Amino acid sequence: MDHNDHRDHRDHHDHHVHRGEHLGRRLGRVAVTLVAAMLLLAGCGTSGARSGAAAAPALTTSEAPPQAAPPVTDASAAALDPVVSAITTAQWQRIVAVGAWHQGCPVGRAQLRDVTLTHWGFDGKQHRGVLVVNADVVASVKRIFARLLADHFPIRQMKPIEDYAGDDNASMRADNSSAYNCRRASQANAPATDSPHANGRAIDLNPVENPWTDPRCHCWQPTGKYAARTPGFGKITEGSAVWRAFHADGWIWQDIKTADYQHFDTGYPSRPYRRHSSPS
Repeated sequence: MDHNDHRDHRDHHDHHVHRGEHLGRRLGRVAVTLVAAMLLLAGCGTSGARSGAAAAPALTTSEAPPQAAPPVTDASAAALDPVVSAITTAQWQRIVAVGAWHQGCPVGRAQLRDVTLTHWGFDGKQHRGVLVVNADVVASVKRIFARLLADHFPIRQMKPIEDYAGDDNASMRADNSSAYNCRRASQANAPATDSPHANGRAIDLNPVENPWTDPRCHCWQPTGKYAARTPGFGKITEGSAVWRAFHADGWIWQDIKTADYQHFDTGYPSRPYRRHSSPS
């Protein structure tokens, strides 16, 4: 090989070296740019999350729509557990003010309990509802509603009768499930001493889907739309899951001469509850 061949070979080699070095520098700059961009994006994401948290504080119960029971968002055992409380002074004042307790009623504040329970709603979500019941049925009510929760039986809502000014008809029209109510003389009621509702040992479930026959007008209350005892959403029929849940603890369905499909009680006349299982 002559000198010219050596020179050509060296020039060709030097050309490739320079191209390689130039390409390396370009790739290095691209890599630095990409890393910087990724760090910038990560910083923006963190900042956005923080500003979002500050702009959207957690919704409190008082901010929830007043006509809707708050859904249960925490599936932990604590969120599902019943909460039993004595009747507070404020709640008792409301009960008295609306006439759900008056002279001649068989039980008073000391015998009643406020029981907060989890139930499935008509929207397919879990909600918290409240029943006011006699202290001697609290354990039974907790067992029954644990079964209803496990069976996914839907209840539209459960609010104490004082939320409806003590008016049973208004509560039924709202499809509200309730328990204690020592009703005024103007409302349908058995003698207060014997009345299961006045003693806090009766529960009415989903009144719209499970109406009763009002003997004063010989009509269905609150509506006869779902009067036929065929299986349906939120309805009670003999042998159904909800019927079995109450029956297992000795409660009686529609314990009255007229049709009263929403009603369960521990017996009439109402007496202190003693747990017993009804025959299947």
